[in-house]
Amino acid sequence: MAAQLKKSLGLWSLVAFGVGDILGAGIYALIGKVAGVAGNAVWMAFFAAFAAALFTAFSYAELASRFPHAGGESHYTEKAFRRPLLSYLIGFLVLMSGLVSISAVSHGFAGYLKIFFPDLPNLILLPLFLTVLALIAFWGMRESSIANIICTLVEVSGLLIIIAVGISHFGKVNYFEVGEGVRPLTSMGSDPFSALMLILQGGMLSFYAFIGFEDMVKAAEETERPEINFPRAILISLGIVIVLYGLVAMIAVAVVPAGELAQSGAPLLLVVERAAPWFPKWIFNAIALFAVTNTALVNFVMSSRLIYGMAEEKLIPAFLGKIHPARKTPHIAIGIILAITLFLSLTGTLARLAQSTSLILLTVFFIVNLSLICLKKKGQSPKGTVPFHAPAILPYLGVGTTLLLACFVQRGAFITVAIIGGVGLLIYRGMKIKH
Repeated sequence: MAAQLKKSLGLWSLVAFGVGDILGAGIYALIGKVAGVAGNAVWMAFFAAFAAALFTAFSYAELASRFPHAGGESHYTEKAFRRPLLSYLIGFLVLMSGLVSISAVSHGFAGYLKIFFPDLPNLILLPLFLTVLALIAFWGMRESSIANIICTLVEVSGLLIIIAVGISHFGKVNYFEVGEGVRPLTSMGSDPFSALMLILQGGMLSFYAFIGFEDMVKAAEETERPEINFPRAILISLGIVIVLYGLVAMIAVAVVPAGELAQSGAPLLLVVERAAPWFPKWIFNAIALFAVTNTALVNFVMSSRLIYGMAEEKLIPAFLGKIHPARKTPHIAIGIILAITLFLSLTGTLARLAQSTSLILLTVFFIVNLSLICLKKKGQSPKGTVPFHAPAILPYLGVGTTLLLACFVQRGAFITVAIIGGVGLLIYRGMKIKH
């Protein structure tokens, strides 16, 4: 009998994976940029992004409950449409978004670490960082989960520090004032459209800070009672995140003016400096290191599970899905990811692809919502299970919100995603000719 993935995750360890991946480095870097667009109404931009993510999260919750499979999106697409090419392309896009994210985050890690070790070159830092991630991912899901929980607790503590030192400033600004030079939303009257556009633009930027819940489904085959635990874990994770984001956003603009926050390369560190100048800077820098590490680790683990799932679906060569007999982890997939991310991070030629991550995943979310709509019409689910049922209207709302947010993506990102899709098609064509 072929080796299988080991079931070692319960509800709360899965929630830790979700919260850790969603929080990641996003809020630490993005809040300034969002404030530059949405002004003091930055919290509204985050809630708009949360609403868009929530619709799709319900679709993921039901699909993971119906089909607890490591292949995630590619598996759902195959079940819904029975089109191997489409299933392959969706899996390929998800995989590429993860690999580009790991490569970009590795540079972020190196940048933060140089604060402590300024003489170490990237040629040493990047391979060392990625190799450590690969070893943790290879060692096992339980070990990866423990590392994730530690990193998650640290990065959450960073946001709690912001809340603790800045809570006394809460309410000192007009939270309905949208953008620079725009009248308060409550008194706009004749021009609410401009305010809405600014909030949606900010929502598009902040949407990246909610990406990560989709990675949770890659651990389906390593989760106990996934049909019950997955829907709960996804929704609990997003609930925890939006509470933290909302409080941090409202405190940040109360402590530091939105325009000034937008100009800062380390906006949350600036908030701490203003609200608590006595607080040691190195501690917050260390917390940022843990946040960046967590994002990369979860992407590494989940990308390897995606390769394993696609190999099981025969969308890529079967040997890529082999499981190590002792560690029960997809060791070949982990090695492939290490090689690709090393190349991307060391060459840096694909660093610009990071801005296209949101568009890649919006494309994936669009297909995932369509898949659930199709499966609901078919009434298709595994026998003997009682899956979680999302309200029928939500996948339609998910389709609408993904299309709406895509309208606010920069034009160059569409070209990048088209190129990535073209590369995927060439690989698929080559495999088809070979086999």
